Amino acid sequence: MNSTKQLSPRAKARWVGIFEILAGTFTTNGQITIMNKVVVTGNAAATATNILDHELLFRFGFAFCLLGAAFHMAWALLFYELYKPVSRTVALLGLLTMTIGCAVLALGALFYISPLLVLTAGPSLTALTPDQLHALAYAFIKLNTANNNINLVFFGLWCALSGYLIARSNFLPRILGWLLILDGIGWMLYIAPPLGNYLFPVIAVFCGLAELPLPWFFIFGFKAERWKEYAQGVTTSNAAERL
Repeated sequence: MNSTKQLSPRAKARWVGIFEILAGTFTTNGQITIMNKVVVTGNAAATATNILDHELLFRFGFAFCLLGAAFHMAWALLFYELYKPVSRTVALLGLLTMTIGCAVLALGALFYISPLLVLTAGPSLTALTPDQLHALAYAFIKLNTANNNINLVFFGLWCALSGYLIARSNFLPRILGWLLILDGIGWMLYIAPPLGNYLFPVIAVFCGLAELPLPWFFIFGFKAERWKEYAQGVTTSNAAERL
């Protein structure tokens, strides 16, 4: 925390944008791009064959998931540092929400790598037939999917809280805050995955409108002078209340 306080508001904003790009890139490639390459829906045997044929790629996917969790945490921490003058309570709640989500992501990485561990276990799992091994590996993939849906719920809550902070302040265009709130509500629908999947085209629209422009605005368009004025006003107000 102390090291982040040494950064200027503009530097923090730029790192928020950079970490958002890194978090989205690594998590998306790990959980979606690589998984879609190896998983054959409903076919455990074909999925097992693909995992073994693309073992190195699958291990990269596991590493991407862990890195994605780390970048999400860094993103959330710096966002908290920037927006706690707006509402320390909401900013802290957002940070705690993302912390839980990152813990879920890290647990998901264990489910992610488990199919490969099962399929390459060798003599330690000789009691299981090949079909049973394939089924067990596929079950871990389904657990990873369920775990990722849980993470989306926490990520959605973080988006909604962060959108509120952006909309309430004037460091970025307020419309981004409102779009991020709607985006977050969409991700929270994954508390019921069939509903989330059904409405995914709508969720994707708000994701594109809110999340994609956000890094650019943090890196190039963050109004640091307004942040300083806002933070100074909050400090002055708090000092007056203590007198």
